[in-house]
Amino acid sequence: MSQTDGMATIRMSIIQERLLAVAEDVGQLLIRGAFSSNIKERRDCSTAIFDATGQLIAQADHMPIHIGSLLWGVRAILDRYALSEIAEGDAFVMNDPYLAGGTHLPDISVLTPVFVAGQITHFIGNIAHHADVGGPVAGSVSGQSPDIFWEGIRLPPIRIARDGVADRDVIDLISANTRAPVERQLDLRTQIGANARGAELLQNVIAECGVAEIHAAGRAIIAHTSARIRAGLRGLTPGSWTATRYLDDDGAGSPPVPLTVTATVREDHLTLDFTGSGPEAKGAVNLSASSLEATVAYCIKALIDPLVAANGGLLDAVAIRAPEGTIVSPRAPAAVAARAVTSNRLAGAIFDALRDALPADRKMAASNDSTSLVVFSGPTEDGAGFVYPESIGGGAGALADTDGMDAVHVHTVNSTNLPVEVLETSYPLRCTRYALVPGSGGAGRHSGGLGIAREIEALTPGTQMTLRSDGHLFPAPGADGGHAGSTTRATVMALDGQQTELASKSTRGLAPGERVLIETLGGGGFGPPAERSARALRADLLDGRITRGEARQTHGPEAVKAALDPPA
Repeated sequence: MSQTDGMATIRMSIIQERLLAVAEDVGQLLIRGAFSSNIKERRDCSTAIFDATGQLIAQADHMPIHIGSLLWGVRAILDRYALSEIAEGDAFVMNDPYLAGGTHLPDISVLTPVFVAGQITHFIGNIAHHADVGGPVAGSVSGQSPDIFWEGIRLPPIRIARDGVADRDVIDLISANTRAPVERQLDLRTQIGANARGAELLQNVIAECGVAEIHAAGRAIIAHTSARIRAGLRGLTPGSWTATRYLDDDGAGSPPVPLTVTATVREDHLTLDFTGSGPEAKGAVNLSASSLEATVAYCIKALIDPLVAANGGLLDAVAIRAPEGTIVSPRAPAAVAARAVTSNRLAGAIFDALRDALPADRKMAASNDSTSLVVFSGPTEDGAGFVYPESIGGGAGALADTDGMDAVHVHTVNSTNLPVEVLETSYPLRCTRYALVPGSGGAGRHSGGLGIAREIEALTPGTQMTLRSDGHLFPAPGADGGHAGSTTRATVMALDGQQTELASKSTRGLAPGERVLIETLGGGGFGPPAERSARALRADLLDGRITRGEARQTHGPEAVKAALDPPA
């Protein structure tokens, strides 16, 4: 590399970090300014910067599944409006998977053009999961939706701000179609304001560096990511592998639904063919086009080059083949409300398919490739009502050289938990249990991570609980002789002590004092359990991660004896 090339690379890296800082600042403004706990506390939101052609330049580290929606949102704006029709101070709102590339209707995108010298140079985008956008079930996640018309208000790309001023009429129209209108109004205004501040920050960077250099750096950033992904693919074992994971059902009572992928590695190119996946679902677990693209992009970054910047270059070397009319390529107006269930399980299938192509030290067992989304809703004393959504993580799969992490979100859902203190002060609910699930991680030379037990008690009449989950029938598989983890369970504890296990997609009312316990699945183990060290097994037993009976079954009586009675 010449000195000139080296200086150009350094300059590109500096600009890249500055653009990422702007995207992160927009995210922090959104999180700190939001009113709903789902955005403020759980950080169920994402931010990114795009050039004027819609290429992703910089993405903050938030929710991988959101970025596809923002990217397709920019494309939808450019398709719908001529550049001459877009003015400085405009902002656009959208959420529709078929008209604006959304993921599902609760994820509302706000995109703002950035002007320099009267010309659009970039778009700033943020997307946030709103607690409710209408539909028959609070949280807008009806698993039994026959089509998208059941799922809430649909928004094509429309202006939500003009000349820097939020359009009250549009905000009122959206919020009037939700169960928590004031919260929606405030969060939408926060999204608009965060973008406006981001546009100012980006304009400052452009003023310092110049439009031409920023655009050149953007092209170089994308090209650099593309080159690194191609280099990573050349380090994989060439060949073709097929993997299938299963959803418990399609949300409408079907038998298990296959999610099949064939991964073919040829030199510096990868083809992911989803032929063999189940038909378009009658329930709400279909995966929109933007969600599929985002899922694949996440898998490429995670498996091929975790440290590479996430931008438009991630998929340059990847071909995606998804037959139309399948669960991964639905036709409008198929329902998509619970799309994260499918996205995470599909990511698990992609991980499984590419496992044998990876170097030995980068292999891992399956994680909790499922999203357990629970929504509590009901009236409040002031008559406003409440809607509390939360996704609950589980155990991560064991790696070739270490145990899997406990109690984490994985794959395309990267939100945090809602602290118990915030839950109990914000909603008429009580968290009566919050713990790890002993024995839920798959046994192995390295054990899978443990799932989460979260029990919530209703305190007021009229409370309703909706569960949109999976992994109740199919655990996370182990790898290289490791055992599978546990499955997810959801149980209602009635006032008379009777316990009722719920199906993975359920909605039911709760009387005051009734509790719902959700125990999420653990990760798969890696390597034969007999090869687990006595020291590690002893720690498992002493920490209560596994009982003696379970350890005897999975590791053998002699291993347990050696762990509890180590030689002097």
